Amino acid sequence: MTEFDPSDRIVTVFGGSGFIGRHLVRALARDGWRVRVATRRPDLAFHLQPLGCVGQINAVQANVRYPDSLAAALRGAEAAVNLVGILAPWGKQTFDAVQAEGAGAIARAVAQAGIANFVHMSAIGADAGSASAYARTKAQGETAALAALPGARILRPSVVFGPEDQFFNRFATMARIMPVLPLIGGGKTRLQPVYVGDVAEAGARLLRGAGQDGATYELGGPSVRTMKELLDYVLATIHRRRLLAPLPFSVAAPLGSVTETVNKLLLGLLPREFVFTADQVELLKHDNVVSAEAVAEGRTLAGLGITPESIEAIVPTYLYRFRKTGQYADQRLA
Repeated sequence: MTEFDPSDRIVTVFGGSGFIGRHLVRALARDGWRVRVATRRPDLAFHLQPLGCVGQINAVQANVRYPDSLAAALRGAEAAVNLVGILAPWGKQTFDAVQAEGAGAIARAVAQAGIANFVHMSAIGADAGSASAYARTKAQGETAALAALPGARILRPSVVFGPEDQFFNRFATMARIMPVLPLIGGGKTRLQPVYVGDVAEAGARLLRGAGQDGATYELGGPSVRTMKELLDYVLATIHRRRLLAPLPFSVAAPLGSVTETVNKLLLGLLPREFVFTADQVELLKHDNVVSAEAVAEGRTLAGLGITPESIEAIVPTYLYRFRKTGQYADQRLA
């Protein structure tokens, strides 16, 4: 790719108002890009404005079901990112519609706009043959992106953590209320949590010319932990004692279906921390770590020159609020 020069250049970030999006938008604004955030609800993206200079970040309406809106969001842009994805289906927002068909629609719109600098967000575990609809459609989205733009760069993070995450915050919320926490599958699944700021930095570096065209980068943090080890860490961080009860996959899957159904009957009013799906249980049957092949080929954070932040350096800065006395807990213990 040509030498990076962001002066007065526009990058369109689809799904830029979400968890990873806000951190990537900040990184891109820091690099000097004019950032156009394409989202279904621009009125809910005002929190992005302080991340850049006045007029540098602009939210526009776009929907993957309407090609004209995608084309309009890309008009005049020189780069694009697709961060659109969901953790669980709801209404018309199905895995197929968002992560497979939607990803293809965005990639084709980017190609038709004549944009070659494109980054697509996927996930470790993406597999066209997976029994999980989430993992299967992530793989289909990758295929669609590369079919439209063979030079597209793909990011596959493990579980992403940060102040607004739905991982550590979820279990801390559960621990504050419940005397027992479930260990799905016995808590043996191995994960490699990665800091959201590092994921954002990887995307920003790819957009300014780092990495290989058409390559898939697997992003993980500096350590691999089992689910049980991660739950133990959460409890230690928030100073709470809870029983960890092993829950076999054979029991967890139907229970996940029940909670998903109950949430639908309640029109989504069940707190999301207490909703897990059968599809999420299926995902936990497989480890979620960076592959040896990616490490050997330099398709990792280290390959992009990024030293990943540890869980210990980041997570306590936002989980302290789950302690009985919040930020003053350490003073009381001293």
